[in-house]
Amino acid sequence: MAFREYKIGTRMFGLAFGTSMFITLYMPAVDIQNVSATSIAMDRQLSFGRVGGFSYEDPFLQGDAKPITVQISQDPKTGAAIESTRAFVYEANVPFPNGIRHPRILGKAPSAASASKGRIAEASEAQGAVFLVRETIEGGVAVPYIENATATRGWTPAATLSKASDSQRLLVGKGKIMFVREGCWWCHTLLPEQTQDWQYFGAPPMLGDFNGESPTAFGSDRKAPDLTHVGSRNSSREWMMMHFFNPRLVQSHSIMPRYDYLWGEKDASGNTIDYDGWRTAYTAYAAGESIYPPEVPVPAADSEARALIDFVLNMK
Repeated sequence: MAFREYKIGTRMFGLAFGTSMFITLYMPAVDIQNVSATSIAMDRQLSFGRVGGFSYEDPFLQGDAKPITVQISQDPKTGAAIESTRAFVYEANVPFPNGIRHPRILGKAPSAASASKGRIAEASEAQGAVFLVRETIEGGVAVPYIENATATRGWTPAATLSKASDSQRLLVGKGKIMFVREGCWWCHTLLPEQTQDWQYFGAPPMLGDFNGESPTAFGSDRKAPDLTHVGSRNSSREWMMMHFFNPRLVQSHSIMPRYDYLWGEKDASGNTIDYDGWRTAYTAYAAGESIYPPEVPVPAADSEARALIDFVLNMK
C-alpha cells in the first residue's frame, strides 16, 4: 500500500471514530438534559435522600442520616383532618436530595414550578424540612413539582412525625442502603427488559423516572425474579418477614440466603432473640418432627430488617 493511501485511510478512520463517539457520548447527554423528572423520580429521590448507596458520607452503609417517609391524615400545624398525604420528613442536618440541591436536574418546567410554587430554595438542611410531591397544570400539561411544606404550610419535621403512627412511618431511605449493602441487586434486577417481563412484573420504568436518584441499582445479572413493582404484587409484611428471616419458610426450594442477622439482638417487644433455639425448632419442623414452623420474631422499629422490608414494600 502506498503511503498516500495509508494517510487517507487513517484520516477516514479518525473521522468515522470521532463521529461515532459524538453520537454515542454527546447526543444522549443533550437529550437527557431535556428530559423532565416524573413524579415517580421525585418520590424516589425524596424517599431515598441524598444517596442510596456507597458514599463517603456513610462508608459502612449503616443507613444513617436518612429521611423518613410518612402517611398522614392530620395537618401537622393545625391538627385538622386532611386527605391522606405522603410526606418526606428531613430532620435537622439530614442531607437534602439532588433535586433540592440542584433543581436544574428536575427539568425546566418542574424546576421552575418547584421554585415558584414549591419554594424549595427556602429549605434549610440545618433546620430540616418536610417535602411533598405535587402537580400543577401549565399549558394544558401536567407538571410535577416538589413542595417545601415547611415554607408553604408551616409543617415542621417534629410536628409531622408526631402525626404518623409507627405503622405510618416507612424507613425507605435506610432500606435502600440495606438493599445495596446486602447485595440484593446481585441476583434481583429492578428493570424488566422484555415484553413477557412486563406481563408479569409490570410496566417498565420511563425515561425521567430516575432524575436525581443515585445510584439506580438496576442490577445486571438476574438470577432471581425482577423486583419492579414487587410491593404491588405482594404487600404482605408478614410474608416479607418470613422470607427475609428464612426464605425456606415460604419457598421450600429457595436458594436465597437467610438475612435473620438484620433483626439484631432484640425484637419489637424488646425481648432477646434466641437464634439458636429458633434454628433448632426449624430443623425439627423441616424434618417433619413438628407440624408448625417456629414463629418469626417481629423486627424492632429501628432494626435493619424493618428498613429493608419497608423499602421492598415501597416498590409499587
